[in-house]
Order: sequence, then structure tokens, then C-alpha cells
Amino acid sequence: MTLSTLLAAIALAADPVAFVAVAPGYPGTTAEAQASMDAFAAALAAQSGLPAGSVTAAYFEKDRPGAERLQKPDAALGMVALPFFLKEGEALRLEPRLGAAQKGTGATEVWALVAKKGRVNGPASLDGWQVSSVAGYAPAFVTGTALAGWGRMPSTVKVVQSSQVLSSLRKAVAGENVAVLLDGAQAAALPTLPFAAELEVVARSAPLPTGVVVTVAKRLTPERWKALEKGLRQLGDRPDGAAALEAIRLQGFVPLDSELLAAARKAYAGAAK
Repeated sequence: MTLSTLLAAIALAADPVAFVAVAPGYPGTTAEAQASMDAFAAALAAQSGLPAGSVTAAYFEKDRPGAERLQKPDAALGMVALPFFLKEGEALRLEPRLGAAQKGTGATEVWALVAKKGRVNGPASLDGWQVSSVAGYAPAFVTGTALAGWGRMPSTVKVVQSSQVLSSLRKAVAGENVAVLLDGAQAAALPTLPFAAELEVVARSAPLPTGVVVTVAKRLTPERWKALEKGLRQLGDRPDGAAALEAIRLQGFVPLDSELLAAARKAYAGAAK
């Protein structure tokens, strides 16, 4: 082994890298997901050519705990939902690197605004309404990014975060002033509901990135990121990697569509003003 090879190996075997996944409002808790995240971390280290234990991983279903974990010095790599990235990316110094392709939707998804049939014919119809969504923790995403092509919602709209999609849709059907912004998977399931005929999609987003793989605050050396990027891109090539992806409902990691992300950022910035 040459000196340069030895030095590179030492650099790659430095302190463990924490991979932090943040998907506010989605199923599972940090504790419930830990076994799957441990398997993911082990598979990623192996596929990246890093020693066992070089990667740890944790999942957070709430935005505040996820943001707090990303601020810790070992949190150098992560995967975050798009609304979270748009809201917290600048403050946490998150650099987008790859796209996360979700099972069922892929690397992009279309969000849909749903209301009781006949009640909404444009943004002005929502004056004084409540809009519920798993992305409600990032109101500018709901009122601006997701529906940038539909028009600006009235300032009287109250954005609420809720993962209780069925409950919110039932309120809409009952005639309450409630609309629901669904993500791609939720929108795909809408026709299966017994009361689907009483609802309608009144607006849809342009395709948006489903999830964003990020590096954090330049905590990874270029050499280590190169190894981990290769590991992420090729994770499904190994049986243990494919199983780990399946457990966290992912197809794999793909090149990020920078144009779609740039458009989402621009729309979010405009809505957040």
C-alpha cells in the first residue's frame, strides 16, 4: 500500500458519519424506525467501502427534533423531505446532492389540492379556509411552492400540519371550510376512498423532487463524500442494500433534477416573503 493510499484509507475511516433522515408527518417514529435505519447504515458503509460502524443513521418524523439532530457535529449527511429542505436548508447549511426515489412515486411527485366537489374554483375561494397537509410545518410550501402555477392563496388561509389525512378529507366532505394538500402517494390513493366521488382535485403542482439527499455544513471531506455517493448510488446492487432500501420504502438514489429544485426554491422564497 502506498502512502497516499494509506492516508486516503485513514481519512475514510475517520469518526462515524451520522446519516439523518427527516420526513415530518410521515409514518413511524424514531424508535420504531431504528432497526431499519441501522440496517441501512450498515449496508451503506459496506457498499461505500468503509469499515463497519463508519455510518450511523436515524429517522425523525418531526421537524424540530430533525433540525436539532442535523445541527450536531457528526451529522454530515442526510435525506430530507422537500418542504423541510426549503424551510431549513439555508439555516442548517444543507447542500443538495442526490434525489431520493420513493417506492410508488419515484424521484418526483405531484401534489394535489383536494376539496369538496363544487366548492373551490380558484385561490380566492379559500378565503378564511383551513388547508391541511403533512407539509403544513412549512406554510410557504403549501401556499406557494406546491401550487405556484395555480395562484397565490389569500392571506386568510390557515395552514395546518396534520398526518390525519382521512379525518381532514371527511371534514371537507361534511362541508367544513377545509381543503387538503396531498403528496403524490396520498393523491394516488384518493380514488380508493369510499367518499372519493364527493371530492375533487382543484389544483396540482408541477413535478417536484420527492426527497433530497444533502451534505451538512461541509462536514464531509471530498474523499469521504465521493465514497458515500458511490455507495448511495449503488446501494441496490447488493442484497443487503436492496433489503435496506425496501425497509425504508425507497427505490434508490438518483441524480437530482437541479432545475426542478431551483424552481421550487424560487417559488418558496416568493411565498415566504
